[in-house]
Amino acid sequence: MLQVQDLGRSSAGSSRALQEHVPAPKDFGVAMIGVQEGSDMDLDLTLEAVYEGILVSGSVLVPVTGECSRCLDPLAYDLEVDVQELFSYEEPSHDGAAAGEDEEEQHWIEHDMIDLEPVLRDAVVTALPFQPVCREDCQGLCSECGIHLADEPGHHHEVLDPRWAGLQGLTGKDSLTES
Repeated sequence: MLQVQDLGRSSAGSSRALQEHVPAPKDFGVAMIGVQEGSDMDLDLTLEAVYEGILVSGSVLVPVTGECSRCLDPLAYDLEVDVQELFSYEEPSHDGAAAGEDEEEQHWIEHDMIDLEPVLRDAVVTALPFQPVCREDCQGLCSECGIHLADEPGHHHEVLDPRWAGLQGLTGKDSLTES
């Protein structure tokens, strides 16, 4: 929660810079990749009083960790994401009127405070890759034995069709005693 009393309705056109290091909250990512809870998030934001509310714009820099979706090797890099959101003064009326989809997506100023966490979470999580990879040409793991395919370029397994397995002993040679 961030105090914005100094940017009230009577001060439209005024702005304030916000540059802070804040700890990342819980669940700031998806299963394979995200921002670890407690790691530093660098905020570089501008809060600007406008007629409708307070416009928050700028960027957030977060350390991302996870694993490659192909080879399961660990990943770690910094991600900078742009943020822009309007926090409105007026809350929707709850007199039984149906709320539009836009009102559900709206963020509100409550008691001269704004909650940046949902906005930052939306910006960061949507910028994360759906299937993270350690590098674009990652070949992944062998589906038979789990070896890294990048370590053994010609790696393969001879797979015998089970329909022909009964004919394997007809050659008269035992594959174990062959010399």
